[in-house]
Amino acid sequence: MRIVLVGAGRVASCMGPRLKQAGCVIAGVFSRTPGHAQALADALGAPAFSSLEHLPAADIYLTMLTDDALVQLAPDIVRGREQALFLHTAGSVDMDVWKAAGAVRYGVMYAMQTFTKGVQVDWQQVPVFIEGSSPKELESVRELAQGLSASVTPLSSKGRKKLHIAAVFACNFANHMYAISEQLLNEEGVPFSVMLPLVRETARKVEGISPLKAQTGPAVRGDRKVIGEHLELLKEHPELADIYRLVSIDINKELK
Repeated sequence: MRIVLVGAGRVASCMGPRLKQAGCVIAGVFSRTPGHAQALADALGAPAFSSLEHLPAADIYLTMLTDDALVQLAPDIVRGREQALFLHTAGSVDMDVWKAAGAVRYGVMYAMQTFTKGVQVDWQQVPVFIEGSSPKELESVRELAQGLSASVTPLSSKGRKKLHIAAVFACNFANHMYAISEQLLNEEGVPFSVMLPLVRETARKVEGISPLKAQTGPAVRGDRKVIGEHLELLKEHPELADIYRLVSIDINKELK
């Protein structure tokens, strides 16, 4: 199976080696930044391209682009290659972006994970959500996805968008809370590493029970005294006080 990777960012740098390991032939790597394309292409033993019109023939064109770049470049990716299978990996872009671009065969392969260049992930544990423009295309996407992960699930574009929102809360927003925690600790000369045992235990608990049941802290207890003391300490950071107050009320509506 010959695949062209359209994109050379964090997702491509993690997914590309896994696809090659699964037996796919990486026929080319595209990026509008030539250096990025070349770096990933060299790692995969593939040619690099910075012009879409020069992409080689392939069975699948797999795009790993930002949402805006995907919408902008989709027509150029499809043009002259209409019979290939076109896939994107975005959580919030409808599958039919390909139909609007003129594709005949298309789908989605969304790996729900946070990716960082140079950081290995356990692909067997990464949930992959797939969609296809027809039952035949869905099976083609499933075959490709099963080379990545043991967890492959069909999901509609609407369902995937809701899933993406849930992932933003669970990952991006949770990480931002870590950043706020680090900021407050730095003010007192305390390293963020002191939080790591707490972070690990919080994550471990929800593997066995519902996050709702795992909730602890002053808000779920309705401890207005502690909450008031915390808000007093946050007076120098009114934006953080607002976040603290809003999240506390969301945890326990009686705090309104």
